[in-house]
Amino acid sequence: MRIARLSAALLFYTLASCSDSRVADDEKEQQDELDEVENSDAGDDEVAAARDGAASRRDAEAKADTSTPRTDTDASQQTSRRDGGTTPAASDAGAEPRDAASADAASASTLKRFSFFMTSLKAMRELAGNQAGFGGDLRFGETGDGAGLRGADKICTTIAEKSMPGAGAKGWRAFLSATKGGEGGGPVHAIDRIGSGPWYDRVERVVALTKADIAQARPASADALIKNDLPNEEGVPNHNPDGTGEVDNHHVLTGSNGMGQLYANNPAVTCSDWTKSARDTADAPRVGLSWPRRGGGGGGGAGSQHWLSAMDESGCAPEVGIIEMGPPNQANPTVGSGGGYGAIYCFALMP
Repeated sequence: MRIARLSAALLFYTLASCSDSRVADDEKEQQDELDEVENSDAGDDEVAAARDGAASRRDAEAKADTSTPRTDTDASQQTSRRDGGTTPAASDAGAEPRDAASADAASASTLKRFSFFMTSLKAMRELAGNQAGFGGDLRFGETGDGAGLRGADKICTTIAEKSMPGAGAKGWRAFLSATKGGEGGGPVHAIDRIGSGPWYDRVERVVALTKADIAQARPASADALIKNDLPNEEGVPNHNPDGTGEVDNHHVLTGSNGMGQLYANNPAVTCSDWTKSARDTADAPRVGLSWPRRGGGGGGGAGSQHWLSAMDESGCAPEVGIIEMGPPNQANPTVGSGGGYGAIYCFALMP
């Protein structure tokens, strides 16, 4: 009977909580029970059996402790995210970890509608690390084939995330065409990069509902307050971005025609697919107008109303030219020669 009680006690303590403090208590209790048996009138065989039973149970307990997943709510419950934050790890042993991109996209879907902007001068200066902006080289740290488009997309994503935390996961695309990188090595058309819409500005005003609305002189379904003065990443109509007065800043790089397709199969119209910022009079990047010309200078004729394709700029070198100086000056081959700073349009795949 005494050995039976000892075995039952040992089993009870083995099955008790396995936390560090309880394990220490269990071991002390088991040793006390063994001491009691050894000091009793039990035979040698009974004492040896009690010792063997205790040792077997300790071994089983140690094995179970090392094979059981921890459930501590500490850093082990976190996985790294691309943006430096954290997401919950898988809760069950063997469960697949959550894909960071999917988690970010799911989170982005709960945000307010925000899927279009033109890049502000302030943002372009900040990201370029240059008061003159990027010019026509938009690689932004990217390398290899397609670096210009990928870098421009990253510029859009970075600006969107800063404006609305979480919005960077919406899948941002720069509205830029390129001479190569498309299907079969053919051209890339800006209109094919941006999803199917609808698109909204930073304060949820409609910019365009469909692609057909985009391929117009002005975005057909746009809110009347922004149709002729497209907004930047803060939702501010960009003709007067800081409230100090209107400036001549409406040239926006697109490399595209009025349908959103590559303007010409010539790297001059895309600054060598958005990788060139050298001063070269042979370059003529195609630009649209974020706000339409209302008479006086600027050039472009009847096409000077079009937000996607209005005229050729004089070059790809960086420059901020926001004081009215007339049409692009061929002797000054920059993206700002005719009024601008090398801005781009950004569209998100998710509203």
